[in-house]
Amino acid sequence: MSNTTTHSSLNIVSTLNAPSAIGPYSQAIKAGDLVFCSGCIPLDPNGTLIEGGVEQQTEQALKNLKAVVEASGSELGKVVKTTVFLKSMNDFVAVNGIYARFFGDHKPARSAVEVARLPKDVLVEIECIASLK
Repeated sequence: MSNTTTHSSLNIVSTLNAPSAIGPYSQAIKAGDLVFCSGCIPLDPNGTLIEGGVEQQTEQALKNLKAVVEASGSELGKVVKTTVFLKSMNDFVAVNGIYARFFGDHKPARSAVEVARLPKDVLVEIECIASLK
């Protein structure tokens, strides 16, 4: 067992407005002028999986991401980079539509990748890095 503790230069971000971490990780970590948000999946803040297709799941994942970003003291307009993990690249266009509406005129750098499987067998997971300045 490790006796590693969080370094004093880092601050853990936690909010009840997004689901709790489902493993040994934090919702986000602030490091200097940046916040690193863990991947958000389509669970409601109580931890219940959102029913429906990729559009409904993307909407909830982004709501969770927004809640964590705001709990860190940042905002969506300060998101620098996102990574979108998709169960199927066939959902790329649908996810892009929700994502574009969500971020509006702000267009963070982004990667989108298809993965074999996501936690709880969801269709989408989204993580980000945002500025705190």
